[in-house]
Amino acid sequence: MKKLIAILGMVVLSLSSAVGAQEVDEQNPYKLVHGVANTTFERIKANQSEIQADPEMLRTIMQEELVPHIDYKFAAFMVLGKHFKSVPKEKMGEYISVFRQYLVTTYAVAMGYYDNQEVIFEPESDFSKEKSVTVRAVVKDPTRPDIKIAFKVRRDSKTNEWKAYDMVAEGISMLNSKRSEFESILRTDGIDAVISLMREKIGKPVELKAGESIDIDGESV
Repeated sequence: MKKLIAILGMVVLSLSSAVGAQEVDEQNPYKLVHGVANTTFERIKANQSEIQADPEMLRTIMQEELVPHIDYKFAAFMVLGKHFKSVPKEKMGEYISVFRQYLVTTYAVAMGYYDNQEVIFEPESDFSKEKSVTVRAVVKDPTRPDIKIAFKVRRDSKTNEWKAYDMVAEGISMLNSKRSEFESILRTDGIDAVISLMREKIGKPVELKAGESIDIDGESV
């Protein structure tokens, strides 16, 4: 999971440097991925001194720039998998709310990775009749093997807007990883234990590791 987070940050930030300032276009899944990354990174670059003084600002940036374009409710349901029906209705709202905060923390951690990698996206395809699209790309680094990544994006049937819900790096899905992590906890201890685990991670401060990465939960990720 740490490798996935590192790749996520590397990809989001590196593709940002390849495009100019633009509004986020939620009517086009390909432009969505480019636009969200660009606006997020531009804000990070513009607030470097503030972030160095208070790394928690990264959570604010993720909350305001990135998360609004993520279908966090759908992602939360996906992570529950077969346990979705076993979660009490009165707990579902709390779970989704905490999961959203958990995503904010995860992406804040990911923003600690950037090393001028190049990201090459596949050509845009016709998505007019599609309900979901996978935006594929390759991360090229002169010192490492290429990394194949993909962003999964889905269309809202009511608003017709596209939102991202998962990232896959070298065939490993971030959502599937979290589902595997939570599955045994859900089976033995229930949804309260999962909520408690996420709250614990959310409660840890984000700390910058000079020249290395962002640290959370007391360990470099």
